[in-house]
Amino acid sequence: MHKNNLKPTKNDFWFLPLGGTGEIGMNLNLYGHDDAWLMVDCGSTFRVPLDADQDNEPDAKLQDVVIPNASFIIHHKERLKGIVITHAHEDHIGALVHIWPHLQVPIYTTQYTAEIIQHKFFESVGLFNLPLVLLSSGEVIDIGPFHVRWLPITHSIPETHALLIATPCAKVLHTADWKIDPDPVVGNRFRPARFKKLGHEKIQAVVCDSTNALKEEAVPSELACQQGLLNIIEGLEGKVIVTLFASNLARLISLTRIAIETDRSIALFGRTLENVVRNARKMGLWPDNLPLIPPRDIGYFPDNKILIIATGCQGEPRAALARLAADRHPLCALKAGDSVIFSSMVIPGNEAYVERVIQQLQERDIQCITRDACDQIIHVSGHANRDDLKKMYQWVRPECVIPTHGEQIHMNANAELAQASGISTQLVGRNGDLFVIAPTYDRIQGAVTTGRIAIEDS
Repeated sequence: MHKNNLKPTKNDFWFLPLGGTGEIGMNLNLYGHDDAWLMVDCGSTFRVPLDADQDNEPDAKLQDVVIPNASFIIHHKERLKGIVITHAHEDHIGALVHIWPHLQVPIYTTQYTAEIIQHKFFESVGLFNLPLVLLSSGEVIDIGPFHVRWLPITHSIPETHALLIATPCAKVLHTADWKIDPDPVVGNRFRPARFKKLGHEKIQAVVCDSTNALKEEAVPSELACQQGLLNIIEGLEGKVIVTLFASNLARLISLTRIAIETDRSIALFGRTLENVVRNARKMGLWPDNLPLIPPRDIGYFPDNKILIIATGCQGEPRAALARLAADRHPLCALKAGDSVIFSSMVIPGNEAYVERVIQQLQERDIQCITRDACDQIIHVSGHANRDDLKKMYQWVRPECVIPTHGEQIHMNANAELAQASGISTQLVGRNGDLFVIAPTYDRIQGAVTTGRIAIEDS
C-alpha cells in the first residue's frame, strides 16, 4: 500500500489513528471501509515537543498548543463521510477549529458537546453555522457505510459516549475515555448491562482507552470526591481557593454544594469556568439552587466566607491561579492563613509549572493541599483502571483489543491485560499505523505519515 493511496474495499475494516495512540491527548482516529472514512474525535494537546519520541526528555523544547498532522485525511477529504465527537474535552475537540475548515464535513455529537464546539468556533473565527448533527444517547445513525450506535459511558464530563461502529464485515467498540462510576454527580451512573449485551453481538475489536492500565487501585466515584473535599474545606479558615480541570462540571457542582454547606459564597475565576457553567445552565445541567457571586463582589465578604474556584491547576502562567500566586490578580489578594486545594492531578510534563506556583504560595504562608499529600479523596480520575478494563473485556468478549490513548507503557499494559482476560488478539502500535480488523487482523507499521503541528498563540 502506498502511503498516499490507502483505499479500503467493501471487505476491509480499518482503524487508523493520526493522534492519541502512543501518547496521552491529541486524539484523532479514522475508520475505513468501502472507499470511505469516518473520523472519531479531533483533539489538541499542550506543552509537548513536536517530536513524540522526546515526550519524556526533560530538555525537549515544548510547544504551547499542538494538533495532529491531518494531511492524510485532508488529501482524501472527498472520502470522509463525517466527524464524530465522543465528548467535549480539549484532547478530543481542540483541533477542530484548525482542521475542520480543510474538510467541511458534518460533525456528529450530542448537544452539550455541540454547544462547546460552537462557542470555540465563535471565539476563534466567528463561525456559528457549523453543520452539526445532534444525537441522543442510544441513538443509531448511518454515516456513509458506517452504522454508529451511541452508548453513554461515564467519564469526567457530561454526555461522554462510546461508539459501536458496525459495517457488514466487522463491529468495533470504540470506548473513548471512560471509567466505571456508580455516582458521577452529573448524568446517569455506569450501566454494566449495556455492555454485557454487546457480548452477544460478536464484537470483532475493542479500541480502548489505556490511560490507567497500570493502576491497580480502584478509581473512586465523583461523589466520593465531593465528600473528601467537604471534609477538608469545613475545617479550613481564611479564603479557600480550589483549582481543577475546568471542564469537570460535576466537580464544579460538588464545590458549589460544599460552599453552601460550609456557609461560604462561591465565585469563579477564569473565563473557561464561566463558559462551562454558562453551557451547563443553557442545557439545564446546573441546579437552580446553586448560586454564584460575581468575582468582583468577593471583597464584600469576610475571608472565612469565601470559596473561589480558579483555573490553572497545571500551573499555566496566564491562568487565574498563577496570578493569585504571584499576587497580581486584580480582584483578590491571598495572604497567610488562606488555603489552595489542588483538586487535580499533574499532567506529565507540567510538574515544574505546578511546583513553581506551589512554591510562590508557600513562600507567603498560604497552605497548599495536593492529592498526593492528603488523606482525603480530593481528585478522582476519569479513566478506567485495570479492574475496570478487565470487566469491560469480560462483558464484551471481543476477538481483538487495540489499545489507544496512552504512551507505549500504558498500551502494552492494556494489551497484556486483554491477553490475560482471554482476548486472543492484541494489536499494539502508534499513530500512523494501519490496524486491519477485517478481513484478517494485522498491523501495517507506518502506513501513513503523521506528526505534530504547533499552533501559534494569537
